[in-house]
Amino acid sequence: MDQLLDQFFNLSIMQQVFPLLVKGLWMTLKVCAIVIPVGAFAGLVVALCATSQSRLARILTVPYVDLFRAVPPLVLLIFIHSGLPFAGISLSPFQSVTLAFLLNNSAFYGEIYRAGLESIGAGQREAARSTGLTALQTNIYVVIPQAVRNVLPDLLSNTIEVVKLTSLASVVALPELLYSADMARSITFNASPLVLAAAFYLVLLWPVVRLLSRLERRVAA
Repeated sequence: MDQLLDQFFNLSIMQQVFPLLVKGLWMTLKVCAIVIPVGAFAGLVVALCATSQSRLARILTVPYVDLFRAVPPLVLLIFIHSGLPFAGISLSPFQSVTLAFLLNNSAFYGEIYRAGLESIGAGQREAARSTGLTALQTNIYVVIPQAVRNVLPDLLSNTIEVVKLTSLASVVALPELLYSADMARSITFNASPLVLAAAFYLVLLWPVVRLLSRLERRVAA
């Protein structure tokens, strides 16, 4: 038992590596601060194109969504970071991570938004247009707010997945939370830094998980 506690819950080692993991957490938050809002906005644009009256826009969104939902994000990340340099395009680890996650998550956000937009009946659009609103105003003031409310639990659930997805950034040596914890583990020959990193993720995501559960119960009711 003492050996187990020493290997996984060594408080002395956790205290030593705490500043390093805080720096890693800050990098994780920086990635999330870019990927989540930009990915959500790009997903909304994709959804509007997928549900527009333009046949060309609908056709173009299909391969985009299918491609980036089907390709594993880790494969996409490695391709962007290690494959594009062969074409003369070299990106930093931070740029590679943000680009890969934006492409992946905009496709998933797009499908969630699309489901929300399609849940709004055509009658509401026609009623809004009859009051003098343009098509753009109808979407902004009538359709999109209701669509977002209908799929809000799914949006939050996908956002949680985005935060957890940032752990993949360690494969391109981006010093985010998991990479920092793994470096600390290799130096201390102890798994306690990984346990501390898991605790950081728990503290960061648990309130959102509880909020998601509450929203799901409210929607079900």
